[in-house]
Amino acid sequence: MHLLVRTAAAGLVAASLSCRTSENPTATETTGSASTGEPDDGSRATMVHTFGLTSLAAFEETEPCVQWTLHNEQPLYVNAVTLVNDGGFHHSNWLTVPEDKFPGEDGFFRCSDRGYSELDAALSGTVVFAQSTQSRSEVQQLPPGVVIKIPPRHKIIAGVHLLNLASVAIETELRMALDIIHPRDVEVLVAPFRLSYFDLDIPPQRRSRFTGTCKLRGPYVGAVDGEFDLKLYHVLPHTHYLGDHFRLERFDADGDSEVVFEKTGFNADAGGKAFDPPLELNGSEGLRFSCGFDNWRDVSVGWGIGDQEMCVMLGLADSRAIMDVSVLTGSKPTGVEGDVLLHEGPCQVIAFPENGAQTEPTGEEKAAPLYVPPGDPGDVDLEPLKQCVDADPSVPSKGAPSLEGIYGAIFAPGCVFSSCHDAKQPAAGLDLQSPGLHERLLAHKVAARVDVPLVAPGDAEGSWLYRIVSRCDPTDSDGQTVRHMPYNAPTLLTDGAVALIRAWINAGAENN
Repeated sequence: MHLLVRTAAAGLVAASLSCRTSENPTATETTGSASTGEPDDGSRATMVHTFGLTSLAAFEETEPCVQWTLHNEQPLYVNAVTLVNDGGFHHSNWLTVPEDKFPGEDGFFRCSDRGYSELDAALSGTVVFAQSTQSRSEVQQLPPGVVIKIPPRHKIIAGVHLLNLASVAIETELRMALDIIHPRDVEVLVAPFRLSYFDLDIPPQRRSRFTGTCKLRGPYVGAVDGEFDLKLYHVLPHTHYLGDHFRLERFDADGDSEVVFEKTGFNADAGGKAFDPPLELNGSEGLRFSCGFDNWRDVSVGWGIGDQEMCVMLGLADSRAIMDVSVLTGSKPTGVEGDVLLHEGPCQVIAFPENGAQTEPTGEEKAAPLYVPPGDPGDVDLEPLKQCVDADPSVPSKGAPSLEGIYGAIFAPGCVFSSCHDAKQPAAGLDLQSPGLHERLLAHKVAARVDVPLVAPGDAEGSWLYRIVSRCDPTDSDGQTVRHMPYNAPTLLTDGAVALIRAWINAGAENN
């Protein structure tokens, strides 16, 4: 998403929310197996695909591409998309393109080997899904009858940003599920649009906010030669670890505005929102969007990957035009609100008619049974989510356990980087980042209603930390199930990682 889009055609890159670095992952298995679900009642079906296991070395960052050929002879109408991974997937953008575009085998590949670009993919097809930052489990659920259309003989393709902040190598699996509905139940085809604030200059040691006020009515009417009838069904903001706020407003010709979506904080949770009924903009002049940042660093931060930031929103809308809206240059400080330094910049709005392949279902499609593509010979039955299994207590810890090792392998990548337990606003008051970690682990008062401490030296089973990482459904003193950790993960840490925590606690939970 860091690509600066300056042409009308580039408006189709509505989902390019990604970051770019190197392209070649170390793959232990680079091909996946697809599971094609049979229609449960003739009106819908679920297709599930695994992209296999991918290995990442300690501290490795890479950006490969990945694809899944659907083998669909007929159109598919997707009402929901589920994406699940075992960690290490920082962000990913998913599109559908003709299956002869970027030819090659399914699985992970080096993007440049096939000449892949998100701009080219978007021009050839449409957007399917964008992953929230660091999310391990996410569902993009559109309202009933609202769909993304995948034309015949298409495939799913994505640019993927992989980032392993652990001090040890990891293996991670990626799965995707498409929920398709019968053509007779289709009411609305959605098209993508994007809001981007490229001209970021985030000052050090303070909070700031960047706002674009974007008039959409005129460009839209000019592109479709008709009324401004855009209806918004789904939004997903994207920032990095310094981002702590996003707000979306609609405003009218008189300048009156209404906040329609707001998100604060940054964690590994899914960050999108669906509107049902849709948010109608026919009475509005446009949209205003703001990204807020808390830059605790000593240097200014701009637009980019790594330790830089982004401010983007992907939208899916009932729209006769595809729109790309950007603040490219001209951002200026405009004042202060409390302790927040305010910036604003002018919006460049590009709009042009939607892809010609995005047509309504035909009468023949509506009269026929629900079409589900055939699976490959090696297909297996898969569920979108892996089944959670309690950690195996017989698995030994590799090497001598230490708090330093636990921090590098588990806390830093899985608990701190997602900003749940960082030093700024630690969840449940548990800061796993600042100096003095050992003392805090032993003294921390558990927020849940339990009669055990967070860490009881010499007694892993009597430590709440161990219980919430080793059991799928840990319970409090009242027998109520409490969310296991890591946050937003369908499954637990690996048995080896849990063993490291267990061994450290049982050995006395020393400050080592």
